[in-house]
Amino acid sequence: MTGHEKAQGPKHKRDLTRRKVIVAGTGAVVAAGVGGAFAAGAFAGEETPAAGAKTAGTADETCYKLTSETTEGPYYIDADKLRRDVTEDQDGIPLTLRLKVIDADTCKPLANAAVDIWHCNALGVYSGYEAMGSGGGGGGGGGTPPSGSPTGTPTGTPTGSPTGAPPGGGGGGGGHEEPTDDERYLRGTWRTDKKGEVAFRTVFPGWYQGRCVHIHTKVHVNGTWTEAGYEGGTTCHTGQLFFDEASVLATAEVAPYSTNTTTRTTLDEDTIYPGNGTEGGLLKLKYKKGAIAKGVVATLTMGVDPEATQDGTSAG
Repeated sequence: MTGHEKAQGPKHKRDLTRRKVIVAGTGAVVAAGVGGAFAAGAFAGEETPAAGAKTAGTADETCYKLTSETTEGPYYIDADKLRRDVTEDQDGIPLTLRLKVIDADTCKPLANAAVDIWHCNALGVYSGYEAMGSGGGGGGGGGTPPSGSPTGTPTGTPTGSPTGAPPGGGGGGGGHEEPTDDERYLRGTWRTDKKGEVAFRTVFPGWYQGRCVHIHTKVHVNGTWTEAGYEGGTTCHTGQLFFDEASVLATAEVAPYSTNTTTRTTLDEDTIYPGNGTEGGLLKLKYKKGAIAKGVVATLTMGVDPEATQDGTSAG
């Protein structure tokens, strides 16, 4: 590291004070329309919940406590793609992820927040870090995407914190791993609507050595959405989203998950999951019993403190 770099701090740390997504053409305008798209419930081909079914943000949902903060992990790449569909070319069980972000103190929805998600593919590999491999599941890339079309344009700046966990990231504290390639599948950023809601289309994550199945997430507030994208603001929440054991066992019978030979860590064995249910990031899942391969809808309300700064580099 040069003297100049030491004086200013690592690049990924400096970028936390000015986050910016560069979006070509009308991308920012598309982002502004997420509220309507979410309210309609309509990713192409997606089944809407049955009448009376409870999903993230329904009126009978009580105010949540603060959602648990967890480590960022080593493989975060800041605001890399402004899009709802993060699938790209990845094969796997279609997953619709619906999140609602609220102020845990007032229970009011947080509109216009930027929500990041990122996770490994079915074989335990993170985009941007394919050279790191996985916990034994093999290489990344390839496959046929589930229904839905990716949107957005790439940009981005890396940040994060490693763990000493096996390649794939997501464990305890530490520093940041620099990307090894330009792949950016299964990563994206999108805007919450006036109800605090945001929806992503992705695939059910796989697993790698030492970690249970999970998705990373961040919530950024007080920034500005412009024609250039999202600028400034602070990170008020860094967490991980988890899956119940029954659903993970069901996915393990479906290709390409069935080809992942890595020993899987269960939810109870995981050292990062707080063990406190939805407050700790445990998703509510909906899928057809015996036919999980057709797709899963996952929902969660996240209670955050919009005045806090939680970049995930010291949480554990």
